[in-house]
Amino acid sequence: MGLTTKRPKLELTQEAIDILRQKSNSRTLPKQEVLRSKVLMLYYNNESISEIERQVGLSRPSIYKCIDKALAGGIDMGLKDKYHRSIEPVITESAKLWVINLACTKPKDHGYAAEIWSYSALAAHTRKHAPASGHECLSKAVKATIHRIIKSHPVQPHKMKYYLEKRDLDFDKKMEEVLIVYQEVNAQNEATDQEKQVITISVDEKPGVQAIKNIAPDLPPKPGKHKSWSRDYEYKRLGTLSILAALDLHDGHVIAQVHKRHRSKEFILLLKEIDDYYPKDKTIRIILDNHSSHISKETMNYLKTRPNRFQYVHTPKHGSWLNLVETLFGKMARTFLNKIRVESISELKDRILQGIQEINENPVIHRWSKFEIANNNL
Repeated sequence: MGLTTKRPKLELTQEAIDILRQKSNSRTLPKQEVLRSKVLMLYYNNESISEIERQVGLSRPSIYKCIDKALAGGIDMGLKDKYHRSIEPVITESAKLWVINLACTKPKDHGYAAEIWSYSALAAHTRKHAPASGHECLSKAVKATIHRIIKSHPVQPHKMKYYLEKRDLDFDKKMEEVLIVYQEVNAQNEATDQEKQVITISVDEKPGVQAIKNIAPDLPPKPGKHKSWSRDYEYKRLGTLSILAALDLHDGHVIAQVHKRHRSKEFILLLKEIDDYYPKDKTIRIILDNHSSHISKETMNYLKTRPNRFQYVHTPKHGSWLNLVETLFGKMARTFLNKIRVESISELKDRILQGIQEINENPVIHRWSKFEIANNNL
């Protein structure tokens, strides 16, 4: 045991003891105040300075300083730092603005390889170039200094957020056309006794559906070992498939094909199946995007062979969220495509077609219900 100090014993009231005990166990107070509370409690309990140093982790001079202040003026003085006059800031406001302006540029514009600044790189560049710009106070700026300067401003140049630029000048007009079609479809569906001369379907492709094979078998849930299915991290890629789908907006029926590619050739095959499925005296209105296969020379040549049969309604560029068939693809991703593993790419095709068949056994009418929100964007 270490030697006891010759300093007098710290006399505390029960209220002061309760305060120190509460502060020493606090998780919200400043760390320095918590440590000093522990120092005073241990000293009150006649622990040696060596033992206090071991338990608290403060240096002996810091411990002595804390005890001496408490002995001189009570626990409040022992827990707080003495008042001292603040030092005038070394880094000027103009220097801080220089750092912010620099941070809002790209490192590549200054000859570096990086796209955005890290604090370390920004600090190194600041130390090197700030004095020549008249900001000698930044000559020793470190990473923490740069962090404080940037944090004090609302900009966050060390981060990157993505946005989608509006590239379709007729976006609002095209969106309005699509929404009007959805309103007409809803009116048609509500008037059950009315014969539909125009049938509206939503068409799109879901490319890149991966055929993934397990290297080791999945392990079923087993009491005492694992509660859920267990799957080996390693797998083998077998290729990808594309789903071409047409969603009937009146009854929820899905016409779909699965191909390795989604060119004009495959899209025409889907159009032919759609043509065969619906009565010949009906007009088929198709909501779709401007994918090259939808408007290619080959597709247009096929449509000429079926005059007045198909009617295109294009969604605006970057407006795929307006196409209701996307909700069908989302349903596929959440159901039979979720975590799917297969032994071959042909098995993947068969299971996709089986999943679509199961959807058609219990079809759901997909409706556009956000007219008010969409119209506010017009």
